[in-house]
Amino acid sequence: MAKIVTFNRTGGPDVLGITDMAVAAPATGEVQIRVKAIGINRAEVMYRTGQYVIEPQFPAKLGYEAAGIIEAVGADVSEFVVGDNVSVIPSFMFTEYGMYGELVNAPAHAVVKHPENLTFVEAAASWMMFITAYGALVEYGHLQAEQFIVMGAASSSVGIAAIQIANMLGARPIALSRTSHKNEWLRNAGAEAVIATTEQDLTAELNMLTQGAGVNLVFDPVGGPDVAKLAAAMAMNGTFYQYGALDARDLSIPVMDILGKHLQFRGYELFEITTDAEKMARAKAFVYDGLKSGQLKPVIDKTFVFEEIAEAHRYMEANGQVGKIVVTL
Repeated sequence: MAKIVTFNRTGGPDVLGITDMAVAAPATGEVQIRVKAIGINRAEVMYRTGQYVIEPQFPAKLGYEAAGIIEAVGADVSEFVVGDNVSVIPSFMFTEYGMYGELVNAPAHAVVKHPENLTFVEAAASWMMFITAYGALVEYGHLQAEQFIVMGAASSSVGIAAIQIANMLGARPIALSRTSHKNEWLRNAGAEAVIATTEQDLTAELNMLTQGAGVNLVFDPVGGPDVAKLAAAMAMNGTFYQYGALDARDLSIPVMDILGKHLQFRGYELFEITTDAEKMARAKAFVYDGLKSGQLKPVIDKTFVFEEIAEAHRYMEANGQVGKIVVTL
């Protein structure tokens, strides 16, 4: 028997409960993991509240990211052995697997050995955010040294990951935040410049920072009216990756900016990378090397113990974190 987080109806954090459940032996192509730490993600909050891309099937499990120790391996699994320290990368649906538990099964393709220099807390906080940023910046965006990249909601875990990857590539990261409250923190985190979108003229600031050359790549989870302001400051052949909709209002983009500068606007999600074997392999290698070298390092905002899983969700919903929320076991 193992303690597993489940919920039987959508709603607030209080719907989450911890239940003693039997965990089956890993099936073909699966591994079983004794979990040491769990990374909390916005998608899990959305799933719990019934606002995610799939509907919960009750009793529902949840959880995309975990780090722990291999306890058993199923048939046809050769790359892992009992005792390996591993992390889980989101590449499955919550209706298939859930990582919120003491003992969990996961598909082997979603599991990776993490560098020895990482703690379990750091490992649980790394893979989703770094691979999300990697996909847009590297796999698709081909970000180059000295190019300008703008990150919306830059103090989020993915925003911080994008800043670190941009610096790893020698690019020039510009961070966006609603107010100037986090300016110093974001500069210390590696941003070349920070713009407070509710306090400053976004287009004018970007034109000044790029000396009129424009922004080559935008990586944004917000959307809304600021997209038009960003488009006005983009460079010729610039690309805009929209990977979220924190502002659900429709985008309004001047057609002449698109036509005159040959701009590309593209929706993007993590699963484009993690459900493609070749892209996933490249992402694992890139992130592993970055973590091992120390050029990539997760920022942990706060940790909770397993019994405080509802409180961890409540804390995420307050939107005050800078970096990753992790639950420990």
